[in-house]
Amino acid sequence: MTHFDLLIIGTGSGNSLPGPEFDGLSIALVEKGTFGGTCLNVGCIPTKMFSYTAEIAGTPAKAARFGVSETLDGVDWPAIRDRIFGRIDPIAAGGEDYRKTHEDNRFLTVYQGVGRFTGPKTMVVATAGGEEEITADRVVIAAGARPSLPPIPGLSQAQALTSDSVMRMEELPASMIILGSGFIAAEMAHVFSSLGVAVTVLARSSVLLRAQDHDIAEAYTTIASGTYDVRLEFSTTAVERRDGRVIVTGIHRDEVVTIEADEILVATGRQPNSDTLEVGAAGIGTHADGRVRVDDYQRVLDESGAVIEGVFALGDISSPWQLKHVANKEAKTVRHNLLHPDDLKATDHRYVPSAVFGDPQIATVGMTEAQAKESGLDYAVAKQDYAGIAYGWAMENTTGFAKIIVERETTRILGAHIIGPHAPTLIQILIQAMSTGQTARDIVDTQYWIHPAMPELIENALLQVV
Repeated sequence: MTHFDLLIIGTGSGNSLPGPEFDGLSIALVEKGTFGGTCLNVGCIPTKMFSYTAEIAGTPAKAARFGVSETLDGVDWPAIRDRIFGRIDPIAAGGEDYRKTHEDNRFLTVYQGVGRFTGPKTMVVATAGGEEEITADRVVIAAGARPSLPPIPGLSQAQALTSDSVMRMEELPASMIILGSGFIAAEMAHVFSSLGVAVTVLARSSVLLRAQDHDIAEAYTTIASGTYDVRLEFSTTAVERRDGRVIVTGIHRDEVVTIEADEILVATGRQPNSDTLEVGAAGIGTHADGRVRVDDYQRVLDESGAVIEGVFALGDISSPWQLKHVANKEAKTVRHNLLHPDDLKATDHRYVPSAVFGDPQIATVGMTEAQAKESGLDYAVAKQDYAGIAYGWAMENTTGFAKIIVERETTRILGAHIIGPHAPTLIQILIQAMSTGQTARDIVDTQYWIHPAMPELIENALLQVV
């Protein structure tokens, strides 16, 4: 048994914790997979690099409206894939090497292997060299999440792709079925359809991206349905791989339907890695979906809701958002609270934004209109089309819009939702306003808005409600 001052499980946002402030403390860092976590290796960074590539591949199809003749002459999948991972993989390897060999980390020990709790602040790690038991005074759980497969007969035997594997395929398939309708499904459908794959999206719900504001979800569903095959209200009953092909059977609006493709991508959600860590053995409480229970200070709770002193959790293993910027924010909270146990800070989760890098892009923060209605607030809604501003004319955009929800009397911004080019950039104006307490009236009246730039979309929307 080896004892440490601090045990950190996971090298995503957890890897940002060790620094000069912890010099002199013995630290154990446990990683079961590749250094860098989900975001770097299989999540936000590679997917956005693929999404941008898809955007480039999709420009010829839209060029004629500008009087420009363009053609897509071909797609070199290995070159696309290797450009992306040729940049990412060395970063992961460099991060691992730094933690293992650099003088800065002389008090840090890396354990590469699968860890499981065997008691409070006690873990057994199975590495290539065997099992080792480690204990620590304080523990940070940042072990992330993994793709989940729904219990559909035959699916586990069908060699299905997930977001962990689809971006490293050896060859680009001619056709692909995507099971799911959330942001991973939307982004991957955009990527592969733009690269020439015949994509079929199977969604149980009546719209794609159903967690979005309903106007946004409806608009995205309409646009996507004109780009690739979208089957809404589809209940998958069986999956089979036969002669190298995937065969999906399901009920689509009371009819039994069979769909075939070269590959199937399962994008129906992700599950926290709390089960593989066997957190119950350490007395750690979990939610029904497997998330580790934490309080506002990122302190881990037991099943009764009591704080387990000296144990923290952050990121996808405990957060309902499963977003890298949330994990990074929570890591800052944990670092502060480790260093200042008598001056604890809470994580501010009030205005968590998110984005979907599909086609078109989507960004959102705060309440949807349905949530505002359910809250009983007296609210007003502004909606401004891209087609109503000069830069929207330049882009010939006829489908994008911004929707902003404010408290009617005070013009306090309750929520914002944008669908269209540069949506994740445009929404930052509103995230900042909400986070600093500025109202719609404040930001319309106190600053210039460059004409004829894209932020006029936000200005013109806000003018409707002040």
